[in-house]
Amino acid sequence: MSKATPQPTPENAVLETFENPNPSRDYIIRIETPEFTCLCPKTGQPDFATIRLEYVPAEHCIELKALKLYFWSYRNEGAFHEAVTNKILEDLVAAIAPRYLRVTADFNVRGGVYTDVIAEHTAADWTPSDSLINSLNNP
Repeated sequence: MSKATPQPTPENAVLETFENPNPSRDYIIRIETPEFTCLCPKTGQPDFATIRLEYVPAEHCIELKALKLYFWSYRNEGAFHEAVTNKILEDLVAAIAPRYLRVTADFNVRGGVYTDVIAEHTAADWTPSDSLINSLNNP
């Protein structure tokens, strides 16, 4: 198992990786974390979300325990929904350089307002097959 270079993440959480067992094949990995928590930077109150990842790995995959600890590291961090979703995307892209990655953050209602933030990355040199596009669009 290889470790990614530490990225500037909360509390220096390290996103560990491992070699993709099938780097020549496009396939989708879906991960859901229903207990993500960060703090509202305005009020200091906790914000709760379900974070969903969908990615097509290239050379590396994310190690799940490291991902869990990375998500936990946000519990005491103040972050707007939009900022934290894009930070997660940036950190994961830096760690695993996927062919494709979508981060969906479904935040619980707060003050009568639901917020869903979706951020995506597509490698410049990657062209997905039609069936893979269909799978990504119809989970």
